[in-house]
Amino acid sequence: MIACENFAEPAHLVIIRSNRDAWPELAYTAWKDTCETLHLWTQIAGKVRLALAPWLNHSWQVPLYVTARGLTTSPIYDGPRSFELVFDFSKHVLELITSDGHRDGIALRPQTVATFYATVMAALHAAGIRVEINELPSEIPGAIPFSRDTVHATYDPDYAHRFWRALAQADRVFKEFRTGFIGKASPVHFFWGSFDLAVTRFSGRRAPPHPGGVPGLSDKVVREAYSHEVSSAGFWPGGAGIDYAAFYSYAYPEPAGFRTARIEPAQASFNETLGEFLLPYDAVRTAAEPDTVLLAFLNSTYEAAANAAKWDRAALECAPGVPGVPRP
Repeated sequence: MIACENFAEPAHLVIIRSNRDAWPELAYTAWKDTCETLHLWTQIAGKVRLALAPWLNHSWQVPLYVTARGLTTSPIYDGPRSFELVFDFSKHVLELITSDGHRDGIALRPQTVATFYATVMAALHAAGIRVEINELPSEIPGAIPFSRDTVHATYDPDYAHRFWRALAQADRVFKEFRTGFIGKASPVHFFWGSFDLAVTRFSGRRAPPHPGGVPGLSDKVVREAYSHEVSSAGFWPGGAGIDYAAFYSYAYPEPAGFRTARIEPAQASFNETLGEFLLPYDAVRTAAEPDTVLLAFLNSTYEAAANAAKWDRAALECAPGVPGVPRP
């Protein structure tokens, strides 16, 4: 372990002068190996939260959250104590912070998943936190248990930092989008299983049982997650045959007419393999007004789902929120 205070500020910190500058280039093929390794590292942190947090509907007790430096578990309670695991993608350290003053740091550098796993578990043990996790990664076909994974060992700090910057911008716009809905909606949160940032709206009606079949994930978990009708959108760095970062949107259950709906902007299209609309991240990043383009995608895909499924939109929607102004 390495004390966090020993890390100098990185050379890749970016001065943002415009909204467009805030969206970094993030070519999936350039950081694929780092992406796969980081995916597994976040699963280790996420599974620590999963092992200790009481179950919340739709698995909302397990995600990570975007911070001003990276990703966090948020406080995890271990009896009367609490602790937090924080990925800092500016100083490139995983911080372990406890409520009773203990602090430790694990360097984010090229290392195997097996080494990272052993170091994280040792740091938790040294802090007096006793926790066991399921070592098999979730939602990854053919996954290798963490303690035996010597295959994934790449970490490019520049691309890890770019990924966080992209997450931060997506998080900001998703939170704005979320304010236009007064029905049940999820927080904006990062699911380490699928390695994506997501926000989900609910119609309030029950959905048919999900067929399940997600690798490394119990069918019971999947069915509980999709117990009610949803329109869900998110940001994903790529993978599984999609070699580019993208924003996505899908509906469950998919209503008739959803996939043929007219969606904005023109660069968006329905992916038959994934069963969802995709908008390439580059179409947002390179736009003159990235926020406007992304919000058009989020709103038009939601409207396609809500209209096709005949949601009670008048009862569920509202005007976008304004800082400091309560709802009428």
